[in-house]
Amino acid sequence: MCLVFAAYKYLPGYRLVIVANRDEFHSRASASAAPWDDAHGIIAGRDLEAGGTWLGVTRAGRFSALTNFREASAVQANPPSRGALVADFLRTACPTDEYLSTMQRDSARYNGFNLLVDDGDSLGYCSNRDRTFKSLDPGLYGLSNHLLDTPWPKVTSGKRRLAQLFASGELPAHAELFGVMADSEIPAQDLLPNTGVSPEYQRVLSPAFIRSPGYGTRATTLVGFRYDGSGFLLERSYDAHGRASVTVEHKF
Repeated sequence: MCLVFAAYKYLPGYRLVIVANRDEFHSRASASAAPWDDAHGIIAGRDLEAGGTWLGVTRAGRFSALTNFREASAVQANPPSRGALVADFLRTACPTDEYLSTMQRDSARYNGFNLLVDDGDSLGYCSNRDRTFKSLDPGLYGLSNHLLDTPWPKVTSGKRRLAQLFASGELPAHAELFGVMADSEIPAQDLLPNTGVSPEYQRVLSPAFIRSPGYGTRATTLVGFRYDGSGFLLERSYDAHGRASVTVEHKF
């Protein structure tokens, strides 16, 4: 995942709403969101190279998603897969605060990451780059490849547009949420962050929806958990040209 918005106890009727884009190399094999045969109750996409996932839910109401922390230095050789962090949380019944405590001890083994975890009662966030491990208050949050709510243009723009849609007090139409995440406008050069990559590549990476020959937005995922415990996961996948290919929906 490279762009995740979380509306936590923000929208009447919904305890948690997630709107997210997954950006990845087109050559990296993955499977669309589906029930996992080897883990009861998990619904998630799957990285077919390392076996983990970038975002997933369980039918019991758990949620987790991960973004990589973009940095040109401090990258370890042969670290554990960060996608396992999402899968490990979904496989357990571990409360949010307990899992964050575990991550605080073990996170240095991984390359830079941000992780959102929700056990059905509380939403937590951790990053191994500023050593933040905390439960979140109700609100609307944005996360890309830096720390939570770092004001990158696509984070601030997406939060603003979602806040406008949520102002009605109703869950917006799915098409409107997909529209927010389909924004491919490149911000002005002076607004772009310095993450250690070349200015040209930073421009490629700067929109909410990325299109490039080797790397781009592979999927948009919507998740909603109602207070009554029911929910949905809707995912639209894209080909290497940014064209919608497969759409799947799971209700629970």
